[in-house]
Amino acid sequence: MARYFTSLLALISLCSTAAFAPTFTRSQVSMPTTSSLNVFEEAQAEFEGDYPDFAKFGWGPSVHAEVWNGRHAMFGWVFLCATAYAKGHGLFPGGDSLLDLKEWGTLATISGKNTISNERAIILIANAHCFAVGLMATLAPNAHVDPLMLDPAEADTPSYQRAIARQPLGVLPDMGFKNWGLTDVAEQMNGRMAMMGLINLFAYSAITQKPMLDVINEWVGGAYY
Repeated sequence: MARYFTSLLALISLCSTAAFAPTFTRSQVSMPTTSSLNVFEEAQAEFEGDYPDFAKFGWGPSVHAEVWNGRHAMFGWVFLCATAYAKGHGLFPGGDSLLDLKEWGTLATISGKNTISNERAIILIANAHCFAVGLMATLAPNAHVDPLMLDPAEADTPSYQRAIARQPLGVLPDMGFKNWGLTDVAEQMNGRMAMMGLINLFAYSAITQKPMLDVINEWVGGAYY
């Protein structure tokens, strides 16, 4: 049964990637179809009506939320791949050794008196550092970057205006050569594929009962370790 689910997830991953691959046809559509836009706009209007206090900050089914979720997913892949590389090349000092309960206290425990490894502790500290950086960027964003939350009190700032000016792409936007490179379309499509990839990774890891780092290393043909 596990082998069946593994094959099914692999097929879904390939189909997901192929669905978002750039295609060249005789008639490239520069804007998303009306039906896909209508569904997106209806979802936005419904969420704004039900949760106005959240919608005004850009939360919910909005372009701003999709962009930032995609950015977090892409960063997650970078962090996961970097962690797998560090594990495979011995960059975690004493990675397999367990933390001393007397020295670290209950902060280092998983359950009972079992403590986490030094490798896991380093990864957790690195994640906490990245979270703190993201939190500071949310509370006090720079003028030249997009704010994580759209604060209506700063509606006259260039970053706010730039964020709300993004238009929905629809389900399958134009992926012609003109939208390659450092473009909003490329960023959002890469973010979508990163989010789908994380879902596949979590599902594959749960079904096969393999650690996520081992799954990633398996997917790249053992390139990390």
